[in-house]
Amino acid sequence: MELNDYVVVDLEMTGLRMKEDKIIEIGAVKVRNHQVVDTYGTLVNSGRTISEKTTSITGISQEMVETGMQEDEAIEGLLDFIGELPIVGHNVIFDYSFLAQWAANHKKEIPMCGVDTLKLARRLLPGPQSKKLEDLCTYFQIQRERGHRALDDAIETQKLYEIFLEMMKQQKLEPEPPKPLLVKVKKQTKATAHQLQRLEEVRKLYGITEPLELETLTRSQASRLMDQYRSRFGAIKKEDSTE
Repeated sequence: MELNDYVVVDLEMTGLRMKEDKIIEIGAVKVRNHQVVDTYGTLVNSGRTISEKTTSITGISQEMVETGMQEDEAIEGLLDFIGELPIVGHNVIFDYSFLAQWAANHKKEIPMCGVDTLKLARRLLPGPQSKKLEDLCTYFQIQRERGHRALDDAIETQKLYEIFLEMMKQQKLEPEPPKPLLVKVKKQTKATAHQLQRLEEVRKLYGITEPLELETLTRSQASRLMDQYRSRFGAIKKEDSTE
């Protein structure tokens, strides 16, 4: 089944963990009959501090995200943009997992079907060829202006996908049909006031100064963090437990 209509999605995040990290930029390209008809792109203010590492990779700074849409508005805008169309992405399940986590936290369901250009690259290209998006753009001479910026990467992925469709046609291969995107996620709840209080007390006791965004901390994150403090500093009194 060859896709004529689809939406390419690319997200930039603060890190790689869907339960810990947040979306900071969204890029999407809507395609009808193999032609780009619309785009959606925005920075996302998720309330997170942007690390120097994230800025060095994406070029996205703290000041930039502070001008972006609020997280809920940005993601709801993306979902409206996608509508009922299947999505395409490079390692598409990774990007979808962040959307699925947001949906679970808001008690919503966002079932989607997708096609992964990373899997297509593995199917169609020689083994030694790097399957990273930037390397595939070089391989196919797709102009790449701003790496790791969501809308730019989405535009490049759309061009890559159309190249793969043509390759499959020439090789008389069946195109990959959109498949349901399945990710196991659980609703996250905010850390309790007691958890936050005990964390602050322990941090003060041991002189822990590394950044910690208490206002966005979940209960499970707070629990894991206390376990880390126990591991680093030894036993913490029973009443310090966040369980």
